[in-house]
Amino acid sequence: MDPNNPIVRLCAEGMEWEMKGELNKASTLFMAAWEQSADDFEKSIAAHYVARHQKTASDTLRWNQESLDRANAVDDLRVQGFYPSLYLNMGKSHEDLGNREEAKRFYELASAHLNQLSADRYGDIVRDGVARGLQRVS
Repeated sequence: MDPNNPIVRLCAEGMEWEMKGELNKASTLFMAAWEQSADDFEKSIAAHYVARHQKTASDTLRWNQESLDRANAVDDLRVQGFYPSLYLNMGKSHEDLGNREEAKRFYELASAHLNQLSADRYGDIVRDGVARGLQRVS
């Protein structure tokens, strides 16, 4: 992702506030990113972060679905590295709602796309999340 993109910058700032425990500030920045997004690529990124701060599991699922739908609408390769995380989040949302079969389906999709992740901390976190999700629903 381009660190100079204004939507990416808003989401990064939101994550900084989230790490400080300032969840309302983080949520406000993520929603600003959503409102200021200019295309499906940016909307996909922003929705991914908006989903993190929902009050109900069904709202989290709705925002995770929005993020996935927006990624699917991007007609180039910029979103390819997003899919493992997007599918992981969809799996977790379905799991939280008690939809074990849908959760398993999304965890399996995430697993099938793990080769798109880089060999770094972020990739390790997603790989671990997918493995744990599959264990919980299997």
